[in-house]
Amino acid sequence: MAQQATPVRTARLGRGFGTEPATVCGVVLLLPGGDETSQRRPATMLGTAPVRALGRRLARAAKADGLAAHLVHYRWRGWNGSEENQARDADWAVQEAVRRYGDVPVCLAGFDMGGRAALRAGGHEAVNSVLAIAPWLPEEDRSVPPEPVKQLVGRRVLIVHGTNDRRTDPELSFRLAARAKKSNRDVCRFEVHSDGHGLHQHRDEVLALAEDFVMGALFGRHFSRPVEDAFAAPPPLGLRMPLASGFGRRR
Repeated sequence: MAQQATPVRTARLGRGFGTEPATVCGVVLLLPGGDETSQRRPATMLGTAPVRALGRRLARAAKADGLAAHLVHYRWRGWNGSEENQARDADWAVQEAVRRYGDVPVCLAGFDMGGRAALRAGGHEAVNSVLAIAPWLPEEDRSVPPEPVKQLVGRRVLIVHGTNDRRTDPELSFRLAARAKKSNRDVCRFEVHSDGHGLHQHRDEVLALAEDFVMGALFGRHFSRPVEDAFAAPPPLGLRMPLASGFGRRR
């Protein structure tokens, strides 16, 4: 009796959010969360909800700018140590975007473990910006090298983290931002006071901040005052910028 070969699992790009423009001028790749270790299938629809909400908002905001926004479907749910599965899938997704759309700027936007994947894959030459929301980062250990930041040089980087996050430590994203800022002034970090991992309390403000950043980074729109001030501040300022219920409009 013939045996069937086990199919090889591959990453893929989901269907674009909104109507794909006739001419694509920029791409945002949305990276959902995951687990530190898991060989299970990737997150369900519920697990991708935070980045889907951002994808829908960006598609509406950039309808006339030529934005293609895609959810990245991972091969596995886990990062899995040295396998770095989600970072590898993010890097593949950038290459696939270049194959489909040519020489256009790419923004990697990730939540939770997807935030770590976005930061890791940010060194691809097509990537001009990285958005990491409540990124999962490993505990610091002097016996192993720290999370790399050199790949972020030349990219605009925005990190957003709730101060009451109990799943991903906001102090770790602060330290990473501080290290990255030493070699790249275009790094800023906003703290969402009293909010948790899902950033539900200030959801609208976080989405507005993310939209403002992505539209400015990909299409040269003017940043709102909070983002502009954060990027303009010399190190180490701009790493604990507050984000509360008020968010300025673009100028």
